[in-house]
Amino acid sequence: MTHTPTESRSRWRPWTLHGDGRTVRPGDVVHPGERLSWPRTVGIGVQHVVAMFGATFTVPLITGFPPATTLFFSGLGTLLFLLITGNRLPSYLGSSFAFIAPVLAAKAGGDIGPALGGIVVAGAALALVGVVVQVAGTRWIDVLMPPVVTGAIVMLIGLNLAPVAWDGDGSGTGVKAQPLIALVTLAAILLATVVFRGFLSRLSILVGVVVGWLFAAAVGGLDPAALTGLREAAWVGMPQFHTPSFSLHAVVLVIPVILVLIAENAGHVKAVAAMTGRSLDKDMGRAFLGDGLATVLAGSGGGSGTTTYAENIGVMAATRVYSTAAYWVAGLTAVLLGLSPKFGALILTVPAGVLGGATTALYGLIAILGARIWIENRVDFHDPVNLLTAAVAVIIGAANYTLTAGDLSFNGIALGTAAALLIYHTMRTITHLRTPTTP
Repeated sequence: MTHTPTESRSRWRPWTLHGDGRTVRPGDVVHPGERLSWPRTVGIGVQHVVAMFGATFTVPLITGFPPATTLFFSGLGTLLFLLITGNRLPSYLGSSFAFIAPVLAAKAGGDIGPALGGIVVAGAALALVGVVVQVAGTRWIDVLMPPVVTGAIVMLIGLNLAPVAWDGDGSGTGVKAQPLIALVTLAAILLATVVFRGFLSRLSILVGVVVGWLFAAAVGGLDPAALTGLREAAWVGMPQFHTPSFSLHAVVLVIPVILVLIAENAGHVKAVAAMTGRSLDKDMGRAFLGDGLATVLAGSGGGSGTTTYAENIGVMAATRVYSTAAYWVAGLTAVLLGLSPKFGALILTVPAGVLGGATTALYGLIAILGARIWIENRVDFHDPVNLLTAAVAVIIGAANYTLTAGDLSFNGIALGTAAALLIYHTMRTITHLRTPTTP
């Protein structure tokens, strides 16, 4: 009788050694319950940190959250996710871009407390969905959120963020502030994507940020106050924690993000299952639960909401190593980096133009990802239900339609998400009722 690596591992040994621990033969993969030699595992784990780094630290820079704190909680959340999924689902939990727009809207006078409260509630809601999925299965998610709806929500988030790339949060902290630096940064990202090969091409955002920073330093585009903070920051210290506060206004703005997190987590699980040749559907609920609790943890201390990262799927595809041991290394590395105020201060020196150039590409990629969901799932836009669902939702999000009701305010993401769900299911129901049944 044969055993899978997961089945054969003993209680005291969490991973079995793959082959000789040094090589992966053509056609083979290192499964989640296996590992390579520890030096190689550490190296792959550090690669995962590099892969997630460019996107993860960009989110707190845009939202005004402490970067080191966000990095600390992303590492801690990854470790929690691995524990909840029983070391069966390799994933890194980085900062979710879906939170950017609602967090910017939820910040009250620069106070991040209400936004953190919204993140906590969104995480708790996702964790609850995880419990339901674990008990009832995933079929109801597919019915509630077909690909046309999921793609529309993802696309409208990217388009809703477009003005942030130009003008930041309205304070001139995007391309508008330093157009030349933004252009150099964006050009570096584009060139790195096509000049480099393999893994390095996946780090194009990080490469662009580094090139943009160096160019800004050469032309005097760095903030002197940020440089002073970098010099004065300690090498070792605790992150800058913040306490959440709770308001219905902020919760209403942030809660629609869980629909994107559901789609991202489900896609991650299915992608890993396809690459490893193993069904992971039984772990879908645990993935939602793990990401939800990690988001609650981050929001409780001042970090950004988390999600499973597609960037790290690229690392796994390139190395064919799906070992969760590498993700333990990645999570621990991120926690250690988060405990260095000097490192957090370095991130804060990234100038507005660099952020503007990077986010021009990043927000565009989010929008195009929505189209990719439609294409990969062969969404039929000859069907007027699909066509109008996407058309109306995307415009509401892109134009940032806003509805105020008393003390509550619903922005383009919330209204666009609600529109996608309501339009699709209403029109589909009416269509079915009007279609005569054949005897």
